[in-house]
Amino acid sequence: MSHDSAAAPEAAARKLSGRRRKEIVAVLLFSGGPIFESSIPLSVFGIDRQDAGVPRYRLLVCAGEEGPLRTTGGLELTAPQGLEAISRAGTVVVPAWRSITSPPPEEALDALRRAHEEGARIVGLCTGAFVLAAAGLLDGRPATTHWMYAPTLAKRYPSVHVDPRELFVDDGDVLTSAGTAAGIDLCLHIVRTDHGNEAAGALARRLVVPPRRSGGQERYLDRSLPEEIGADPLAEVVAWALEHLHEQFDVETLAARAYMSRRTFDRRFRSLTGSAPLQWLITQRVLQAQRLLETSDYSVDEVAGRCGFRSPVALRGHFRRQLGSSPAAYRAAYRARRPQGDRQPDPDTATAGAPRPLPPSDPPTALPPENAVPFQTRRTPMPAGAAGVPGQRTAAP
Repeated sequence: MSHDSAAAPEAAARKLSGRRRKEIVAVLLFSGGPIFESSIPLSVFGIDRQDAGVPRYRLLVCAGEEGPLRTTGGLELTAPQGLEAISRAGTVVVPAWRSITSPPPEEALDALRRAHEEGARIVGLCTGAFVLAAAGLLDGRPATTHWMYAPTLAKRYPSVHVDPRELFVDDGDVLTSAGTAAGIDLCLHIVRTDHGNEAAGALARRLVVPPRRSGGQERYLDRSLPEEIGADPLAEVVAWALEHLHEQFDVETLAARAYMSRRTFDRRFRSLTGSAPLQWLITQRVLQAQRLLETSDYSVDEVAGRCGFRSPVALRGHFRRQLGSSPAAYRAAYRARRPQGDRQPDPDTATAGAPRPLPPSDPPTALPPENAVPFQTRRTPMPAGAAGVPGQRTAAP
């Protein structure tokens, strides 16, 4: 799914300053950043795969602060470049930030602002969006991040239009991705934008990942609350809602339980979670329906009733809007990827005429077909650029 906006051409039209080169990608690393997210742009843009038909980029690995940079497992990294190298890059990637509660170094923020002013494309993967937001580069723009941190991003930076449903958001010269593996989706999207579908497909085959993924982050959401709400009086009301999703109630019911007017409740809920209460409630009902479709033999009509929807039609509409498919199609795709022998009936509930729940499984990971269209927000693509220039060669897939 895509979305175009008339606001994007102005951003996309900004030209690179003379010293910057489109084929140069700078990756900005910080101490405490997770190694998986950090490795994604290094692998995508730093390895020579011209033999597979993937154009070259020139990679600059830059330290965003004084080293050594510590990462997952106590490993220490030494970046060959500092912040000054960003001045040569046409694309700057921030793959992660160590803590959503601590501010990034001001020197790094200044370097990102200068890069953006000089026409560079700025990319934030996962919690890297917090660095872009701290630099003011997401003000008034759509963005995403890991679903777990989206409410915090929305609360801390209210001028950012945070959409936790997206795998990635392309806003022309500023791009953000959801958490962890979604960074691969965004990096493939950048290669596709720069060099076309064939190059991105060739790279995807080498990485052994789908060239495009359908669906957004909804399938991975859980029902946990943002940390900020844990000690708030509203936490009890939210917990009650999660325990009674099988009942039909609305936001007015929640406001009454909180002893607030609807208007006050809406404002208070949004300030704590970054989400409107009605949208949050619908999302939770859809997530509950998703679980029942995966783990039970209830009909779609029964699932609708057990998730508090007033009708199966309401379930189908909200389910399709959030997950990109009908409930029946989602169940069929999920079960097609599970061995038939895994679906063992529960002896406590498999009585005559009763639905047979499936055994508990890992969190939803129903992989989409490789040729599906990605669920994303994209306002205006960057113009196609020149092929990469030679650099150091590294042996890798």
